[in-house]
Amino acid sequence: MYRLILLTMAVSSMVNGGKVLVFPLDGSHWVNMNVIIEELHARGHEVTMVWPSNSWYIKPDSPYYKSIRINITAGFDPKSFGSYVTRTLNMRRQSSSLWSRMSLEYDLLTQFYQMHIHALQMVEQIFEDEALMQSLHDAKYDLVLTDPAIGGGVLLGHRLGLPLVYNVRWTIQGEGHQAITPSPLSYIPTTGSMLTDRMTFMQRVRNIIIYILERTHIWFMIDPNYKPFVHRHFGKDVHYMELFQSADIWLMRNDFTFEFPRPTMPNIVYMSGFQCKPSKPLPKQLEEFVQSSGEHGVIVMTLGTLVEKLPDDMAEDIAAAFAELPQKVIWRHKGKKPSSLGNNTLILDWLPQNDLLGHPKTKVFVAHGGTNGTQEAIYHGVPLVGLPLMFDQQDNFFRMASRGVAKVLDIAELNKDIFLEALKEVLYEPSYREKMKELSSLHRDQPMKPLDRAMFWIEFVMRHKGAAHLRTESYKMSTIQYHSIDVLAFLLTVVLLLFTVFILIVKFLWKRVFYSSKAKKE
Repeated sequence: MYRLILLTMAVSSMVNGGKVLVFPLDGSHWVNMNVIIEELHARGHEVTMVWPSNSWYIKPDSPYYKSIRINITAGFDPKSFGSYVTRTLNMRRQSSSLWSRMSLEYDLLTQFYQMHIHALQMVEQIFEDEALMQSLHDAKYDLVLTDPAIGGGVLLGHRLGLPLVYNVRWTIQGEGHQAITPSPLSYIPTTGSMLTDRMTFMQRVRNIIIYILERTHIWFMIDPNYKPFVHRHFGKDVHYMELFQSADIWLMRNDFTFEFPRPTMPNIVYMSGFQCKPSKPLPKQLEEFVQSSGEHGVIVMTLGTLVEKLPDDMAEDIAAAFAELPQKVIWRHKGKKPSSLGNNTLILDWLPQNDLLGHPKTKVFVAHGGTNGTQEAIYHGVPLVGLPLMFDQQDNFFRMASRGVAKVLDIAELNKDIFLEALKEVLYEPSYREKMKELSSLHRDQPMKPLDRAMFWIEFVMRHKGAAHLRTESYKMSTIQYHSIDVLAFLLTVVLLLFTVFILIVKFLWKRVFYSSKAKKE
């Protein structure tokens, strides 16, 4: 009877479960997408994932999802990406000139340009495979879950006519909010501007200039790829951003403990820190090392999923700085072991980041500023020393520094003394820890866990076949209509017309009076 009850419950959960088609993005984006996938599986939903053959972090076999492997090299290539990271580090350290900055920007844009080309090639191959497309139609999925930083999942979802749910921080045109919400440049800082929501006149000028440059990048990098593809497959009258903006639910990977206050929309659901969870006990040897720190505590250092090692001379400076501290250090580093390494420092190929950040002896987190790690630091209340390298990392750390919970260093100027001074400041200035504890308290004080909130809205879309009632129709408007330029032009024309008529009437009456008066005199 017990087995029969369990079997009945299992069958019931499968019947009630939905079918989700996932089109993920590799790298650190996959780390948080995988959290959602595992939770969907735990709730009885069937997950199928479409992925390219050369994926880096995405694994073909998993108990949590089925795989549809596309035989194309559209994923992250560890070798080429590693060389890009090394090249970026070297360029930043060699010179801080305008030419060096422009070279970095060009290199980054080239990298993204190639990623978009490969993503569209993958979608083209899927569209041309009639058998695959038919099987996707026949599977009767309830929705497509995707990361819109690359457009493949968005295009596939529209081709299949399915509701779209985003796991989003970025779209192909930049920060997610800018694609769907009103974003006045007077108090909404553009990504990369290093500005807060309180700007002086000159800062607002700077914000607009950076915004214009960002739009220029889109014209040269995104439009040439996505416009012809969408016109070819969805019609000449369809703009590619309409497809992105028509998503049902935007699961936004931040909140207002991280983001500056700004306008939002009904179909944006904030789930910052959804991947965070209470820490688990550490492995025995690691726990013994942590406990050996005594009252001084532990420093944790890792530069995320994409940066496994640093240049040898930089690693030497970092190791030498750590060696002068009384704290114990746990450092994820796969490069050459520094000769200056102290007895207080443990180097690992991998470390349980969440569990270490949640340990009461952890005092400081040295990080690169990725969204996942930053949110885990907020969740556990651990202040930061920042070594931002690329992408949005500088921007993320600027937000943390503006709240007084992080000391941010320029990796181009990093040496032993600068690094040591920053560590001591965050370790021994109480305000860093106090302010981070306040931020952690604000983040945790919610009526519902972020992951549960995300699951509710994914299942809401399954139950109701979308969430059109939460979606603004503004995305169907042209720029002229959205900003009411046509209405203003019409009203101005009416006013000018009335003013012209008024002038003509006055002139007519004036002439009549003038000629009448003249006639009487004569």
